[in-house]
Amino acid sequence: MPIVDAQRRHAELAEELRRHDHAYYVLAAPTISDAAYDRLYRELLDLEAAHPSLITPDSPSQRVGGTPLTAFGSVRHSVPMMSLDNTYSPEEVTAFVARVQKGLPGESLAWTVEPKVDGVAVTLRYENGVFATGATRGDGTTGDDITVNLRTLRSLPLRLTAGSQSVPAVLEARGEVFMPLAGFRKLNADREAAGEEPFVNPRNSAAGSLKQLDPKLVAERPLALVVYGLGAVEGVPTPATQHELLDRLKQYGFPTPERVWTAQSPEEILACITELDAIRRSFAYDTDGAVVKLDSLAQRERLGATAKAPRWAMAFKYAAEQAATRLKAITIQVGRTGALTPVAELEPVFVGGSTVSRATLHNEEEIRRKDIRVGDTVIIEKAGEVIPAVVRVETERRTGVEVEFIFPTICPECGTPATREKTAAGEGAVWRCGNLDCPAKIRGRLEHWCHRGAMDIEGGGEVLVRQLVTAGLVRDVSDLYRLKREEVAALERMGEKSADNFLEGVRQSRDRDLWRLIFGLGILHVGAGVAKVLARSFPNLDELARATAPELAQLHDVGEVIAASVEAWFGDPQNRALVSRLRTAGLRFESSTFLPANAAPQGPFVGKTIVLTGTLPTLSREEATAWIERLGGKVSSSVSKKTHYVLAGDEAGSKLEKAQTLGVPILDEAAFRTLAGPPV
Repeated sequence: MPIVDAQRRHAELAEELRRHDHAYYVLAAPTISDAAYDRLYRELLDLEAAHPSLITPDSPSQRVGGTPLTAFGSVRHSVPMMSLDNTYSPEEVTAFVARVQKGLPGESLAWTVEPKVDGVAVTLRYENGVFATGATRGDGTTGDDITVNLRTLRSLPLRLTAGSQSVPAVLEARGEVFMPLAGFRKLNADREAAGEEPFVNPRNSAAGSLKQLDPKLVAERPLALVVYGLGAVEGVPTPATQHELLDRLKQYGFPTPERVWTAQSPEEILACITELDAIRRSFAYDTDGAVVKLDSLAQRERLGATAKAPRWAMAFKYAAEQAATRLKAITIQVGRTGALTPVAELEPVFVGGSTVSRATLHNEEEIRRKDIRVGDTVIIEKAGEVIPAVVRVETERRTGVEVEFIFPTICPECGTPATREKTAAGEGAVWRCGNLDCPAKIRGRLEHWCHRGAMDIEGGGEVLVRQLVTAGLVRDVSDLYRLKREEVAALERMGEKSADNFLEGVRQSRDRDLWRLIFGLGILHVGAGVAKVLARSFPNLDELARATAPELAQLHDVGEVIAASVEAWFGDPQNRALVSRLRTAGLRFESSTFLPANAAPQGPFVGKTIVLTGTLPTLSREEATAWIERLGGKVSSSVSKKTHYVLAGDEAGSKLEKAQTLGVPILDEAAFRTLAGPPV
């Protein structure tokens, strides 16, 4: 295609895709099918591949994330990003209105009330209508430059839509990045399936996502945006009111608060806050309060701000749902790393949509700080509306029978003296059992090893592991590979078929890829993601074991703490002996995903997302995944319009059906091998 025609078609496609993105991600009202969108998007990619000069910062293709960063730069805000004063008290709302009225004597006041989205505050700078820079609030004056990460958000317009308005020379939009609840639940389900720790709540997951140094990872996270304010504006008149401001932002293509209330008095403001509280749990995102703002921007200007917050706005925070119950006992759980964690055993109580009978107490310092005693009446809430937590003790209800809890200095599982974890600041809050042969640690390490996100051994759950350890059949993970059929079948509620299934899973685990073995070893701070980085960086386990902490710390997503932990683990004689036993057991120490330094992945799958489904004739899922990743591709667990191929085998189910509906190309193993070329 001649370059002139390519430029014209590229502009048409980019504009059409921007309209469809806005309809889908902002208005939640898609105007075309996913398959039709995908065809347009692929046409755009093909044009840009043929004519790289067509790629612009605002092209729809630039949302997938680029090269990983080494660190975030800093951005100085042209207009400070201030935080809001908070209150939980209706009386303070009335007092706030009175203060504003005193600062604007004789003037009539109008107010808006908006949902306070529980996310991360950001500022978005556009120059001549094109997204230029995005940053966090930081200290209010200077924030982190997260432009490349924000660019991946589908609800963020890369180019403003002017409509009947002129595009400003400069526009700084202020808003919040958040994670919708449905996306948060799916993300946690995927993390647990991969053997990774789930996020505590949507806000933490949004904040953690935005601080990732790899934009491609951010692009995979289900982040969204809401915009509700302005920083600097040049080239167009400033709106007169908050209502006009939100209308203007909506015309530019931004997602704005889904509902805004208006009020004329403190009583009406409180009525709006109450109404919002009644419906906020039906929203697709977490809200932790209501934001009350003076509607007139001119009046805001005259009121000004304190050193930290505007005088014309405040946030009313809703109290988390709480319930009172009795603390029956405090038990100690010992994890696979030896950490002694206190757990509150409670009289069951309904709170936050579920019945709670246990809650974490974190550590000894938490118990002392809150003066928690066995027999106390305690207040429970869902921290971040996810994890049960003991908020406080109702000391006024004590009768004298309550008992102070003495934190054990010996491991309740094995009787070994526990020691406090050392930190850079001195003695830490965590007690750990130092006995490698502690039954609780052995069970924890075995369960972790068998987990589907690690070595994926069917049947290796808590019940079987406890029996194996109690019977003295297994002391570490290498013992799994010496188990006999009659030993396993003789265990309670096992039988020959269950024993055969478990031992077949053990046999198959010998050939798991290196990253799974590294993750399965349970090295402190090494999750599945870091294990994959290590397997891509070292050709085998022996090379990894010889690496020094400074060498490891240079790797992307590793850092000094993880590097020191890895070096210490392989430096321990008992761990080296375990590695030797695993070698004798025939486990695979070679990495199929190793990528030599400075070697860029090449092949037909670079930048492509592929979903596997069904059983392939000759390739295991592990082998197919490793092959795709060696060729620069990414394997995903779900089919969407972003999927480039579905590799389908026998008994492929709903994923295949969805791919057919979306028009995603489907490969069988033969077609995959032809496309991939010779194995590397």
